[in-house]
Order: sequence, then structure tokens, then C-alpha cells
Amino acid sequence: MIASGEETAKETGNAPALGGWRAISRDLAQMVRFYSRLPVPKLPFEMDAHSIPDFRTAPRMLPVAGLIIGLPGALMLWLFASLGLPTVMAAGLAVAVAVLVSGAFHEDGLADTFDGLGGGNTPERRLEIMKDSRIGSFGGAALILGIGLRVAAVASLVEADSALTAALLMLLAAALSRSLGLIAMTLLPPARPGGFSSSVGQPTGLTLSMALGLCGCFAVAAALFIGLPIMGMALALATPLIPVGLMCWWSWRAIRGQTGDIAGAIQQLSEIAFYAGLLISLNDG
Repeated sequence: MIASGEETAKETGNAPALGGWRAISRDLAQMVRFYSRLPVPKLPFEMDAHSIPDFRTAPRMLPVAGLIIGLPGALMLWLFASLGLPTVMAAGLAVAVAVLVSGAFHEDGLADTFDGLGGGNTPERRLEIMKDSRIGSFGGAALILGIGLRVAAVASLVEADSALTAALLMLLAAALSRSLGLIAMTLLPPARPGGFSSSVGQPTGLTLSMALGLCGCFAVAAALFIGLPIMGMALALATPLIPVGLMCWWSWRAIRGQTGDIAGAIQQLSEIAFYAGLLISLNDG
């Protein structure tokens, strides 16, 4: 983990009380830093650019951060496809860029989640496996299938419409899938007392509502831009709720709560499900 529970609690507790645009700017900067490897300079009113975000409120800006984090991969997809590369190769390179930008942050969570929940016999043993940096058979299979499905989905989006549309939808997927990871953090208690998830704080219902509301606004704007019927976009937005619900149920049943790895797994599965819903909608159209 990034820091021990005690150190993290101190870092988040020392954050200055800000309001208005300063608070929004700080939250956005912290979300981009936390979820990616993109360089974000210290803001003039920040005490520490490396402090851990307070997840009770900061994730309200996660959808905007998701757009920023998803931009390099989306631009690469548009560029590579415009250069005439085969769609599968262009999609593969775009997904590779997305993984590099995030530092494989969510992919790590996906592998740890499936290794732990699939390999342990007790909640304690499952949490121990999830904390282990080594990747087992369940985690390896999840990574291969997850990346393969994302590449196939992005390539299919290019073929179903255009490189520009696919790039735009990659941006939306980046914002939505990360925001959906907040659902488990909000609804379930931390599974590991003193762990990272418990020390950064749980998002409030208002924070979750604001994040999902922003995603809804982005989705409506995207649907209008690409000419996708609102009901088609609604289907695409509803599809990720299936893996979200299943992962929340599995996590509660297996470890009686959530961890950061669970949120990462939800992000990966939600992105795939969102692409699947989009492809169904575009093909029906």
C-alpha cells in the first residue's frame, strides 16, 4: 500500500480546509495524482502535493479526473486508427497507453481480487492473498481476459462507428468506470481494519451522487455528439451495474467488506461491461 493506516490518517487529517474553486481544484489534482502517473504540480494553496486524498469528499471530482487520465489513450486510439493501422493493433496500443498512464493501478486490483476471493478459504486468508504482491493463476487469467476483452471492445467500437467516436467513448468509460468503483467503498465497510481503505475515509452518499451525476451529464453530452439515442446510452450506463452488484455481493460474502483492490476490480469489469452495452446499442441502431 502507499502508506500505513496511521500515516495516511495523519496526511488526510492535515489537509487545509478550503472552499469554492480552491477545494474543487485540490480535489481534482489529488484524484489525478492518486489514480494515475500523470505529473500534476503542487497548487499554490496546497500544503503537500503528495498527501493522500480524503475520500469522504475528494472523489466528487473523480469523473473529471477520469477524463484527464483517459485522454492519452483516447488520443492514441484516434491517431493510430487515423494512420491506417489495423483496428485491433490501434486498440491494443491505446489500451497499452491507458495502462501505462494509470500505472496498471486497476489491473493490479483486478488480479489481487481474483487471486484472493478465488483462492482463499476464509476471510483472513483471502485478505492475506490479496495483500501478496505475487500473481496467482486466478489473477493471471483475470488480467489476460480483462485486457483482451478491452482491446476487442475498443476495436469493435472503431469498426461500429469511427475512430473519433471510439476515442470519445474511451474517455467516457474512463470517467464512469472509476466512479462506479466508489459504490463498493460507499456501501461496504472496510474489510481490513487499519488498512488503506479504512484510513482514507469512505465516500459519503453526497460525494457518490455528485460523481455519478457528473458521469450522467458526460454521457448525455456524448450521446448527443455521436448521435446515439438516449435509451441506447441508458442501456450502456445500466450494463456496468451488473458487475458492480456482483462484485459487491461477492466481496461482502467473501471478506465482509471492501478494499482498494475491490474498487480496482470493479473499475476494470465496469469498463468492459460499459463497452458491451455500447456495442449492443450501436449495433441495434
